[in-house]
Amino acid sequence: MRHISRKIQRQHRHRRIRAKIFGTVERPRLAVFRSAKHIAAQIINDQSGKTLVAATDKHLPKNSKLLKAYSAKSAVAFAVGQLLAERAVAKKISKVVFDNGGFQYLGRVKALAEGARSGGLKF
Repeated sequence: MRHISRKIQRQHRHRRIRAKIFGTVERPRLAVFRSAKHIAAQIINDQSGKTLVAATDKHLPKNSKLLKAYSAKSAVAFAVGQLLAERAVAKKISKVVFDNGGFQYLGRVKALAEGARSGGLKF
């Protein structure tokens, strides 16, 4: 029996999720990507194929209070969720569809989602 790597398994989950989730003008898709060091999220309108809003941990100011207060990766993910929500509310986006990208809904992905909810996004 052949071993399937975790990366390939995640890609299969992501394809299965993307077959069911579709972002519209009224409810765009909030897509999350997590790597070993960083986390990124973007709000996408799948009908036009355009990214409306994006935020990563690289967008946080280097000397901000957020990075000093949030040294843990999950806390940084929470701050990225808040930053994304702040940018989305500025563009009058309040409702989204959550796409975890094949990653489990725990840890940094969950923290990002909670940060986005606390910033005013509904999903």
